[in-house]
Amino acid sequence: MNSYLKHILTIQQQLQSYIDAGMTISSPDEAERALKTIGYYRLRGYCFHLYDNTNKTYYPGTDFSDILHLCYFDTDLSHLLFKIITSIEISLRSHLIDALLIYNDALILFNPQHFTDKKLFWKNLTTLSGEIARSNDVFIQHHFQKHQGNIPVWAAVEIMSFGNLSKTIKNLKSGINTPSSHLLNKYCYLSPKGNLVKPSLKMFSSWIQAVSVLRNLCAHHSRIYNRTISTHLQIPSAEHISNHSAHNGLYQITLAMKYLSPNSDVWQNFISELEILFKKYQRVIELNRMNFPKDWKKHLTGFSRDL
Repeated sequence: MNSYLKHILTIQQQLQSYIDAGMTISSPDEAERALKTIGYYRLRGYCFHLYDNTNKTYYPGTDFSDILHLCYFDTDLSHLLFKIITSIEISLRSHLIDALLIYNDALILFNPQHFTDKKLFWKNLTTLSGEIARSNDVFIQHHFQKHQGNIPVWAAVEIMSFGNLSKTIKNLKSGINTPSSHLLNKYCYLSPKGNLVKPSLKMFSSWIQAVSVLRNLCAHHSRIYNRTISTHLQIPSAEHISNHSAHNGLYQITLAMKYLSPNSDVWQNFISELEILFKKYQRVIELNRMNFPKDWKKHLTGFSRDL
């Protein structure tokens, strides 16, 4: 077996390593509790922007309590994001079922003719088949017992993972009077000129994929603050901001969530809670670490669609 050269540090040694690197520990008891309950490695992620890699020291004034409060902020942010994503996901499933039923075919998800990439269709169907086989939901068991295992679209969509949901929507055929066109009609929005705009399937799919990535980060309690989130997100040109980061981050995904939100009340509640959260932790957070511009509220407050 290969050996690992680094030694495991005790809690006291971990604390000392912070001190040796120039960090202030204003409350040793608080720091010790955090290292025991949160962990050195997880907390390390909130130190990156406060650490000078050249000199291998923390920037002057860095206190362990700042790191800890960044971690608390990230946890609260994750919970808030997961709540709005849940609303988006539930409404998306409902709209997709409605769109897929325009042909009055309960087993449409098992028919490749409605999907563009046939190879991708079979990959997605394989994933869906596994999700169905693993499901213990009463409505799935009912169809095993009463309908010879035929799973209608309204049952299948409900047990799809968000990732498979995203891939299935992306692979829908486009065009007039197709399920994708019917679905996109539910997500039209007003342009700054007051025109009703229907997103393209490519743009819409990029929103869902980006939200799916963020959802997984939240679900797995991964760090969100000061993180590059790799997505290929398309946002309306009116939402582009100058001097923003080259990569898509939390702000861009939040913009996508605005266009996916089920109604204005849900969205405005989210924005209000987000503003409260930013103010609560304003001493330790930097908005640009999440790609948020200073005038973020102006961009996110305007909700131009209400179903």
